[in-house]
Amino acid sequence: MTDQVRLFDATYRRFQLGARQQVRLDTYGHDLGQNSWLTVDEWRSMLGWLGLAPGSRVLDVACGSGGPARWLARTTGAEVVGVDSNRHAIQTAGEAARQEGLDTLARFQQADAARPLPFDDGAFDAVVCIDSINHLPDRPAMLRDWHRLLAPGGWALFTDPIVVTGLLSSQEIAVRASIGYFVFALRGEDERLVREAGFRLVRCQDTTANVALVARRWHDARARYRAELLEDEGEETFTGIQRFLATVRELAEQRRLSRYTFLARKEAP
Repeated sequence: MTDQVRLFDATYRRFQLGARQQVRLDTYGHDLGQNSWLTVDEWRSMLGWLGLAPGSRVLDVACGSGGPARWLARTTGAEVVGVDSNRHAIQTAGEAARQEGLDTLARFQQADAARPLPFDDGAFDAVVCIDSINHLPDRPAMLRDWHRLLAPGGWALFTDPIVVTGLLSSQEIAVRASIGYFVFALRGEDERLVREAGFRLVRCQDTTANVALVARRWHDARARYRAELLEDEGEETFTGIQRFLATVRELAEQRRLSRYTFLARKEAP
């Protein structure tokens, strides 16, 4: 079992642990149930670009525990399907959707987003992937699959939180990638791959400031609930996550690793 699987299993299996709920609230201000660099204000702005409405069909790739997907369904009335490879995440997401009365709009299924996804061509009006594209190995193939899944005129929205924009030491790279598999992209590579997959790039926005802000708040909130988290995670995992968050903050503040948000469109033939 990899460090990434252990971390995400622990996070999603005991997602309602009081300390974790409070850490999310202290970190994000509004707890969507996210496990990324996404805030509710940013999510609201992003969804505004997509023009979603009741009847819209959305695929959330690497949806985690499904909080942002459920918020999307609740606020826009769109139908959303979330996929993730972690079974604990999918179980958490599905149970939360049922409890919130959203199970007719938001459904979740376990699937490996690194492979072609089991949906028909043109099945969705939008594909979203927040702070997860960097965990998937074959980005060109994945973007081509998203293009296949979208109806003509559909939108692809994703964030890449580890774009290389400065000098990095081998130690910094090791810590930044310590929780699992990562693909680091050079500045400009995402834009090239989006176009090669057949999309028209509509927007590329620097959202690095969100990473620095969230990493600082996340680190400090975890420190405040150290005792309860230690009991659940153990000393090694707790210390490793704190080191990870401190490194993320430093690299983002110094703009040596940056986060960009991309919006691309599948043009009608």
